[in-house]
Amino acid sequence: MREDEKMTTPAPNTNSGPRLAYSAADHHRQLQEADDRQLLEAIASDDEAALNELIQRKTNALVQLAYRIVGDMEEARDVVQLTFLRIWDHRDRFDSRWSPNTWIYRIATNLAIDHLRSRQSRQRHNEPIRLHLHASAAEKSHRDLASLGEGEVMRIFRELSADLTDKQRAVFLLREVEGMPSKEVAEIVGCRESTIRNHLFNARKILRRLLLERYPEYARLYRGEVES
Repeated sequence: MREDEKMTTPAPNTNSGPRLAYSAADHHRQLQEADDRQLLEAIASDDEAALNELIQRKTNALVQLAYRIVGDMEEARDVVQLTFLRIWDHRDRFDSRWSPNTWIYRIATNLAIDHLRSRQSRQRHNEPIRLHLHASAAEKSHRDLASLGEGEVMRIFRELSADLTDKQRAVFLLREVEGMPSKEVAEIVGCRESTIRNHLFNARKILRRLLLERYPEYARLYRGEVES
């Protein structure tokens, strides 16, 4: 082969399509393996794929939280969609020193409370705190509860939780149902940890009193505690 023929032989293209496809797949895999903090940091750098991964990871839990606050599944989904839009719009405000869950749950909780407050003309009986009935009743009373249908249990809690303030409702859900520590609940709700304990104490007291007054058959063993 002549020397000039060697000079005109094209070099292989290392930036061809297959390499780009591999890079996209590799990035997706990296996002799946990233923790929540890394996802939020990627979102802060305008990475929409990171937002999509966060949506896949957090939607179910946030929908359940929003549902317990607003009492309607379709409205809860709307709240969660707005939550992710707010995360994207405020992506540059996340501080890596914060807990990712705290920042995300604070946005979702505030939006859900705002949504609930915007429905002033509707009944405020739309919060199914189903687990509180289990927590407030003794093992013997659970047999009575078992005879109730799902709809009846939900109705009881919508009725009882209507007497809670918005803060009491949010604190009770985050602390008792979601199982978050008081310190994290305080950061989400935006008040001191001692105030969280007060809200939780008052919410429990109100719910147990109402349970005794309206449905004593499901909380017999707490009569002496509430009346003392």
